Amino acid sequence: MHKLERLLRPRTIAVFGGAQAAAVVAQSIKMGFAGEIWPVHPTKDDVAGRKAYRSVADLPGAPDAAFVGVNRHLTIEVVKALAERGAGGAVCFAAGFLETEAYDEHGERLQAELVAAAGQMPIIGPNCYGLINYADGALLWPDQHGGIRLVEGGRGVAIITQSSNIAINMTMQKRGLPIAFLMTAGNQAQTGLSEIALGLIEDDRVTSLGLHIEAFDSVAGFERLAARARELMKPIIAMKVGRSEQARQATVSHTASLAGSDAASGAFLKRLGIARVDSIPAFIEALKLLHVTGPLPGYRLSSMSCSGGEASVMADSAEGRWVNFPALTDTHRAHVKSTLGPLVAVANPLDYHTFIWNNEPAMTATFTAMVSGGFDLNMLVLDFPRPDRCSDTDWWTTLRAFESALKTNKAQGAIVSSLPENLPEEYTAGLMGRGMVPLFGISEAVDAAQAAAFIGWAWCAPQAQPIDTSASGAPAGDHVTPDEAEAKARLIEAGLPVPSGERAGNAVEAVISSMALGFPVALKALGVTHKSELGAVRLNLRDAESVSTAAHDLDALGTGLYVERMVRDGVAELLVGFTRDPMFGAVMTLGTGGVLVELLRDSVTLMLPATRDDIEAALRGLKLFPLLEGYRGRPKADLAAAIDAISGIAAFVQQNAGEIEELDINPLIVCALGKGAWIADALLVLGENKNV
Repeated sequence: MHKLERLLRPRTIAVFGGAQAAAVVAQSIKMGFAGEIWPVHPTKDDVAGRKAYRSVADLPGAPDAAFVGVNRHLTIEVVKALAERGAGGAVCFAAGFLETEAYDEHGERLQAELVAAAGQMPIIGPNCYGLINYADGALLWPDQHGGIRLVEGGRGVAIITQSSNIAINMTMQKRGLPIAFLMTAGNQAQTGLSEIALGLIEDDRVTSLGLHIEAFDSVAGFERLAARARELMKPIIAMKVGRSEQARQATVSHTASLAGSDAASGAFLKRLGIARVDSIPAFIEALKLLHVTGPLPGYRLSSMSCSGGEASVMADSAEGRWVNFPALTDTHRAHVKSTLGPLVAVANPLDYHTFIWNNEPAMTATFTAMVSGGFDLNMLVLDFPRPDRCSDTDWWTTLRAFESALKTNKAQGAIVSSLPENLPEEYTAGLMGRGMVPLFGISEAVDAAQAAAFIGWAWCAPQAQPIDTSASGAPAGDHVTPDEAEAKARLIEAGLPVPSGERAGNAVEAVISSMALGFPVALKALGVTHKSELGAVRLNLRDAESVSTAAHDLDALGTGLYVERMVRDGVAELLVGFTRDPMFGAVMTLGTGGVLVELLRDSVTLMLPATRDDIEAALRGLKLFPLLEGYRGRPKADLAAAIDAISGIAAFVQQNAGEIEELDINPLIVCALGKGAWIADALLVLGENKNV
């Protein structure tokens, strides 16, 4: 039995406090909770018609769940008494704990005391509203909510948020999403979001899980959650906040400008097979789709509407996404064409015009022909007329035709309204019962389809290894940056591909070194972080005179000179970077390299360890990748050598994870097929007094 079992699915509830506690009692009675409710109040004889008790000791037994709605100091006392009595768990409503540390010196101490008082008894919060169990009618919730109890044997989604107000708003939705459980996590003082989620997905009445995340409580916890969700075939949608520029940590490398905490969070979720959406409407629609269809097996969509305008909007909505509306084959197009008049141009998305409107046999034939294409999700765009002024009688003809087409082809389908208000809430349960998912809004519908298709793709792939968090924790306050010569010496020692180079103290030594290395060479000023910006690098120097001239120009810019053999036959330049994330450890960024790296922002972030397949897939996702394949007759790049180099650099970082704060390889020059990939520039940042 999961440790949260009694708290999540209680048979007895104890309630402590004043107005909020009274609301909990009233809401549970209103919802039809079949168990016992025990209010605790120092002076009242009853609360909302239920007998009140004076203390924890006076209760008839150890409650399965408790709502503690008293002040923060008294909360600690009540939690301690509940733990000693053997209660199953408690929701701690009070604020004034760790979340106030910026302006209240007592908050952190009080939260620690609360956790100590709870001992082994689970607590949720503090600073949270708690739990609504719509499956059993059990509420540990001090406010209004807009949900309804699930019917006997019914199923729904579970939602966990780190915002009580967002939770309330989600219960007020009129989009037809059936909710089985809704919880808030608050400060996660003892029980984190991932642990709560693990408790919820074990319930047979939960079909899928939605998480609103402000911060991850535990990397290992989320890995366990994702693995268990996959075993149970219960998909997870996440809305992770923190994309803003203000959330980025300022560091010294190009990599850091691309790989903020949000990029790492996105890479983490992707690795786990948890789909990420960016808005509350998309969150709700994705959960609804997954509730009915589960993950989609692929990214191929179809769309039908009786309007060219709607067909165009649908087509545009897939632009730049993985989900798409593939062109019909000649055979399929002819099949659909045979059901329509000569004036209809058959395509996907399909505008079937109004010639067959309200002709059920004709619509059934067209829809059946279109759906026969084996799409992963079939969408019918249908906005209902407003019922106070119009009739929707003819619309049911369309729905019956679509339903028949789906059943004939054993296909998945969705009704998509272009405007959310044009799909009445009272129709949604019936539509879902008939196998048609009601999706509100075109953009949100496509977001939902992409999320469901991503999970389907992720579940077909091997489960990722646990993340290497050995380098996690707060970055060092101070750091040491070896110059390029020293950094490259360490990379060479690790067996990585670095062009031959030598340190030079002056122009004469630079000329001697360049002649020994062989022309052409590159000459760089050492001790300069971003050489291109300061003019601290000279490339393609082909003779002693040009080296001498460049050396005199660069000598005053840094702490010395570095001469390096030029890499020839370069096809493309990559950025390979690593930063230390406080949660995830060393995080790798791959992208288009060179001087325009921040401007182009063509990059992807990966967790470590990363397999060769992970690296290749990341490279193939870059806008740069066509260059590696020989764009417009250019030479093909040595992709295998690039993957070897990136894998080796990642291994070097993992082996020295405790010391490296950042590593910026920019560029990694990928040469023509058979000629390798070479580390042309390297910026290494170490924690203070750390040595690799």
